[in-house]
Amino acid sequence: MTTEKPTLTFGHLKITDHLLLGIAKEHRTDGAAPYKYFQLETKVYRGWNPLADDLKAGELDGAFILAPLAMEIFYSHQNIQMILQAHKSGSIVIKNRRANIERVEDFKGKNVLIPHYLSVHHLLFDRLLRENGLEIGPGKDVILDVVAPSDIPEIIEWDEKGQVGGFIVAEPFGTQVVKAGYGDEFVLSKDLWPNHPCCVVVVKKEVIEKYPDAVYEFTTSLVEAGQFVENQPDQASQIGSQFLGQSFDVVKTVLTTPKDRVTYAELKPVIDDFEYMQTYLTTKIKAMSDKIDLEKFIDYRFAEAAKAQ
Repeated sequence: MTTEKPTLTFGHLKITDHLLLGIAKEHRTDGAAPYKYFQLETKVYRGWNPLADDLKAGELDGAFILAPLAMEIFYSHQNIQMILQAHKSGSIVIKNRRANIERVEDFKGKNVLIPHYLSVHHLLFDRLLRENGLEIGPGKDVILDVVAPSDIPEIIEWDEKGQVGGFIVAEPFGTQVVKAGYGDEFVLSKDLWPNHPCCVVVVKKEVIEKYPDAVYEFTTSLVEAGQFVENQPDQASQIGSQFLGQSFDVVKTVLTTPKDRVTYAELKPVIDDFEYMQTYLTTKIKAMSDKIDLEKFIDYRFAEAAKAQ
């Protein structure tokens, strides 16, 4: 055990799924209660592939990342482990106002935007279409296009002919498009799979081994941040507005309307959820290379010590 106080850098996107990282950083950089065992740095990315590349290359100590993408990195023998869920629920299906979408069947013949093939968004939209007799893929009913989440609002704004039927992505980009007048809510992800996992917190195994006290402290701060968001949505929205580069109104809507659009109170990994996710993504969609040993991927010690629910 070392007494060195390292600087640990965590990658993230500007999505409300990653809000707890902003809360944890804000609460520990105001001078009142700095971290005892490490210093926290954050690095923001526009899309998932650059974040994943930096995580694989060892440029990051950890990340807030799509669970299936993290599992794929683990499968390729990268030394990362999941320590916590970043949130539950929190994504949205938006229909493009100019695409004349009323029912699921109306997405036929359209392109739909998703943030990554290795995502719960891919799973949820695929399942929604299958349940309504539609298929995804070239020459089939719906084409999926992968787009960095922060680029989606501009694509919808400029799609004057309504060629893009809509998109499924983490908030706040859906609410941003609705408030700008270019799209309407089709369905919230929580209504497709209640309390579903999406993004998780991963840390490099060597960081866990070298600085366990830092990882315990960080995990506890995230669990506390989750309680803060649930209990103080106005203050959390203020911090979120700065951290995510969004208006207060957009972030407040995501956190409160409805209150369970995205939740942060239950962050302890539920292994059955991830088993379902990887089974679907390896058998129905074949987006993941293969299933992984979830018992080796998830390190429960930190969530349990932080009394995560």
